[in-house]
Amino acid sequence: MQLRNSASRYGLVSIVMHWGVALAVFGLFGLGLWMVGLDYYSPWRKSAPDLHKSIGLVLLAVMVLRVLWRFVSPPPPAPANHGAFTRLAAKLGHAVLYLGLFAVMIAGYLISTADGVGIPVFDWFEVPALVSDLPDQADTAGAIHLYLAWGLVIFAILHALAALKHHFIDRDATLSRMLGRKA
Repeated sequence: MQLRNSASRYGLVSIVMHWGVALAVFGLFGLGLWMVGLDYYSPWRKSAPDLHKSIGLVLLAVMVLRVLWRFVSPPPPAPANHGAFTRLAAKLGHAVLYLGLFAVMIAGYLISTADGVGIPVFDWFEVPALVSDLPDQADTAGAIHLYLAWGLVIFAILHALAALKHHFIDRDATLSRMLGRKA
């Protein structure tokens, strides 16, 4: 399989980033829901949020690379059977997913840096707290993070359902291309 996208399918780099981001988003969502219910005596009380933050910041780096990769290796054009509405919906849907991901991660960053302390990433390095003096920063960013995360996951499920619709009902190459198969 080729690394770059072609006119008929996605390349290995795009495929790995797509499915890796999907796995990370759903994993972080589950971890986030689980960790907020931990009590003071749980052995995961400190390590679960640290893991959540570290994975989230790695995901942010991957998403920046993913955006840059779209310029280096543009995605294949929409299948010929997609009408103008379907093409527009796909572009808008992907924009919502990308913007939603970045918004969730920025809100998470603002929660974590509200007290002016940087965020350690797997104890490899620390991301500095650049913004920490906003009014009610942790609470406001926390609410935004929660609602955006729910919205992102719901929208990602709709995205997956649309891909399945294209595959099983329309019988076009939309899903096959993201699985590395030719159109």
